[in-house]
Parts: sequence; structure tokens; C-alpha cells
Amino acid sequence: MQPKRRQLLASRASNLWVILGLGIAGVLLVTKKLKKRVREDFGAFIEKLLLLPPPQPAPPKAPHPLTALSFAISDLFDVKGYVSGFGHPEWIRTHEPAASTSPVVSLLVEGGGATCVGKTVVDEFAFSISGETKHYDAPTNPAAPSHIPGGSCSGAAVAVAANLVDFALGIDTVGGVRVPAGYCGVLGFRSSQGIVSNAGIIPVSSSLDAIGWFARDPDTLRRVGHVILQLPFAAQRNPRQIILADDYLHLSMIPVDRISRQVVIKSAEKLFGRQALKHENLEKYFEAKVPSLKEFCRGKANGDAKLTTSMLLANVMQLLQKQEFLQNHGDWMSTVQPSIDPAIYSQLCKTPELTDEEIENLNAIRNQMRVAIGSLLKDDGILVIPTMPSVPPKLGSKEITSEDYQNRASSLLCVASISGCCQVTVPIGQHEKCPVSVSFIARHGGDRFLLDTVQKMYASLQENSSLIVNPKSSTNTITQEESAEIAKEKGNQAFKEKQWQKAIGLYSEAIKLNGKNGTYYSNRAAAYLELASFRQAEADCTKALTLDKKNIKAYLRRGTAREMLGSFKEAIDDFSYALVLEPNNKRAALSADRLRKVFLQ
Repeated sequence: MQPKRRQLLASRASNLWVILGLGIAGVLLVTKKLKKRVREDFGAFIEKLLLLPPPQPAPPKAPHPLTALSFAISDLFDVKGYVSGFGHPEWIRTHEPAASTSPVVSLLVEGGGATCVGKTVVDEFAFSISGETKHYDAPTNPAAPSHIPGGSCSGAAVAVAANLVDFALGIDTVGGVRVPAGYCGVLGFRSSQGIVSNAGIIPVSSSLDAIGWFARDPDTLRRVGHVILQLPFAAQRNPRQIILADDYLHLSMIPVDRISRQVVIKSAEKLFGRQALKHENLEKYFEAKVPSLKEFCRGKANGDAKLTTSMLLANVMQLLQKQEFLQNHGDWMSTVQPSIDPAIYSQLCKTPELTDEEIENLNAIRNQMRVAIGSLLKDDGILVIPTMPSVPPKLGSKEITSEDYQNRASSLLCVASISGCCQVTVPIGQHEKCPVSVSFIARHGGDRFLLDTVQKMYASLQENSSLIVNPKSSTNTITQEESAEIAKEKGNQAFKEKQWQKAIGLYSEAIKLNGKNGTYYSNRAAAYLELASFRQAEADCTKALTLDKKNIKAYLRRGTAREMLGSFKEAIDDFSYALVLEPNNKRAALSADRLRKVFLQ
């Protein structure tokens, strides 16, 4: 409305009610639009915002690794000028906007080149694993709309599952990333506790909190992980041990055969050989390796029931969560006295305070658990357990509050939470029309290795799980990818035997089956170089780099081809790009230096 017209209307008292009426109508219209927007985004977002990345660096520097990817952050991460809500309106009311943005968010935007588009819903105080909260409508689970999305970072998982963003950040304390990932059918990674700074993030339980992230595919999960963890380039490693926790697998109410034999075991045997498979009884292992549990058990014994090791560990996790939450926020709760969900209130306020001796024993258990997992897995082992004991419970059902469900869920979730080890939730199809997942755990600090393992196993896991869901269904896409890999391996063998033309033929077959894999073009280029077919080699490397801008071998091989074709400046650029990606690459350094001398003469 123009200022003059506004003044004219304001001067006419008779029209005052018209103005008020228009204002009310406008509010109603905005409200209707807002409700529609919430439905469209599955209720995932609590607030929309926009953090844009800086411009791309000029050559020869490599482009940002997460360019063109969008992401969301759980409403625990600080963004300058915004109040982090912590899943409770009273928290927003009593806190000021953040003075700076969380370093991990800034790293993804400024260092990774990704775009942050909003904050997502979390459970009340990020304390539970249901995804339901009385303060906000629960986000709708895109994979099973009548079932809970899981929490605490429900909105982040839903945003990824609904294809609203490419990835999302969350905090995993007692399952805050792993649970909603499993229930919404996406990948969810819990990093090793303490390996990424928690600065600029509202703490829940300081010794249990770990930054995590969600993605729909293993490549995005891995790329995001490399940025967050600030990992230098290194060759991928395959696991030498896939250890199935037989007793923990039976904590799942989903048939064990559905998870272990028909999916994980088949995939592991195919990729790593039967000798890589091992079996372990974790109850007995932890009982032997975590001696401080005996002292804890004596304090918990009630004389009529022997608590299992897994239940004792679950209780340790819950006590640590409660104790450290109150250390962080007890004063605020006493001052503000916010309305709290009865289930959370009973955990926080109705359990007795811990003595210094009891706290010391809990910390001893946590340290011994980390050592025990490290001793079991070493540098090359993966532990396999269910993520959760069942498919996601229905909205409003009492299942999630039942003692049996809580005991099973906490027993599964406490392994990584207490030990601080990294864990990834991997979707493996459906059961009863709901998502099913399995979890892989690596030792503390084995995050890169775990990301590599997921990327290596993911396609095979999906193939085997799809055959279970519908044995008669056609799996052409996955079968073609598998066939392409077989052709590539045959090509590699021919290359080793110096059968260059045969290798080219096999790599060409792989490309026909899957033309979106840059490695196939790069490998064929290597064979063309051996035959002095430099134009073909250059073209294949260029194609490889359009598919994968971080393919170091493609830069090196194209540089070699261009050098032989007399394109020295372009060759120098290729070797320089390779050095940016891998600064210690001697071949790239020597080639670039040699060519500069030739080019500058």
C-alpha cells in the first residue's frame, strides 16, 4: 500500500475497521500458506535461512568438494543472528541470537562449498529417540507416514529422506542420528566422539555427544565426511574382518536371517571372501573386558533378577546422559521451570543424584569400553549389529515407551555411545512396508575406514536386500553396475598382463554397462597411453574428469597425453591440479617441474 493512500485511509475513522479486517484476512492468508508449506516440507524445518558459499577458486585450484549440494542443520547448531531452539519454545524465549556460526557449519559452507537452507526440528532438549514432541508437530516420516520418524534429530532425517536437501547435520548422543536414519530409510553417520569440535552447538551430554550427518547415498555421505573430518587424500582400505554380534542380532524383533545371512553375509562373502566373516558374543566379551561393570552391577543388584551386560551398559549410558545434561542445563531448568514431557521429566528429575564415586565408575566403564572395542576391531574390523530392535513404531503407539522396547533399543545404541566409536546406519530395504537398517561400527578414530567400507558394500547390500523384498523382481540397474565392475576387473587383469587391446575392449564393455563411472574411462586411457593413442587417452581422461573432478589418475594420465601431444601448458595445469588434490604426489611434482623448464625455455 502506498504511503499517501495509507495516510488517506488512516484519516478516515470510518474506514478503520476495513483496515483491521484486511489485516486479519492477511494474517489468515499467511497462516494458511504457512500450514501448506509445512505440509510440503513434511514438517522437517523449524526455520528457513540461506548461507551461501564463496565463489569457486580459480584454476589450478580444485573446485569446492561439496559444490551444488544443499544441506540443513538440526536446531542445535548456532547460526549468527539466530536463536538455536533446542526443541523447546522456552529455550528460544530465554536466549539471545548466536554471536557466531558453529565452526562445522562454516566449514561446510566456506570450505566445502555447500549451501545451508534451514534449521530442522529436534525432540525436546534433543533428549529422546522418538521424534515426537508436544511443542511442535512431529515431522512426517516420508518412508512410512503413519510411523514415527525417530529422534532426536527427526527433522534432519526427514529433510534428507524427502529429497529436500542433499545432506543434513545432527547430534547423536544416545541415537539422535542413527535412529531417525534407520526409521526414515537413509544413511546416518555418527562420528567418533570428540574427533570433531562441538563448538557452537548446544550440548546434551558432553561425553556422549558426537556430530553426525545424513545422506541418501554413500558417495555424498563420504564426501561430507571428508570435509567435516578434514581428511587428506588416502587410498581406500577394505575390511579384513566383518564381525557379526550374534547375540545382539537377536535383540532385533525383525528376523535375524533378514539382516545377517541374506544381506550382510552374502555381501561380505562376495566382496571380501568368506574368511573375513567372524562371529562374536558381545555379552561375554564385554563382561570379560569391562571389569568396572561388576562394581556397577553390585550397586544395581536388586536380589531377584540378574541384569544382562547389555542392560547394564544401557543403564550406564542413560545415567551419563542425565548427569551431564543436568550439569549443562540444570540451573536454567531450575530458574525457568519449563514445561517438560513426563517421560523426560521422570528421567531427569525422579532418579537419584550420583555420588562422585559412582560418576568415577561410569567414566571408567566408558574408557574400558573404548579399549575393548578397539581391541576387538583393531584397524581393519567392522562390527555388525541391528540399528534398532524393530521397524518404526506407529505414531501415538505405546510401543516406544514399553520396557521391552526401551531395553532392546538402549542395549543396541549404547555400544557406540559409551565407547565413543563411530557407527553408520545403512538402509537395507523394507520389512512390513517399513524401512529396515543395519549398523556398522569401527574403532574410535576409524571414521575414514568406516566411510570407505560403506561405499564399498552399499551396492551389494542393496542388491541382496532387494532380492529379499521381491525375489522375482528385475534388478537390472544394480546387475548392470555389478557386471560393469566385473568387466573392469577383467580389464585390470588384462592390463597387468600387458594385453592392451584386450584391456581396452573390457573397459569399453564396462562403459557400455555403466557410462557414469569415471574410473572406467580413466583406466581405458591408461591402456591407450601404452599404445601411444594419445588423443583417445586425452578424450577419455576429460570424460572421466567430467564425472569425477577429483580423479587424480585422470589428471596424471591426461597430463601425460598432453605432454606427448606437445600441449605443455595444458599438461602443466593437469599435473598442478593433481598436486592440489594430493600434495605429496611425486609423479605430479616431477612432471610439472620438468615441463616448466621445457615450457619456459
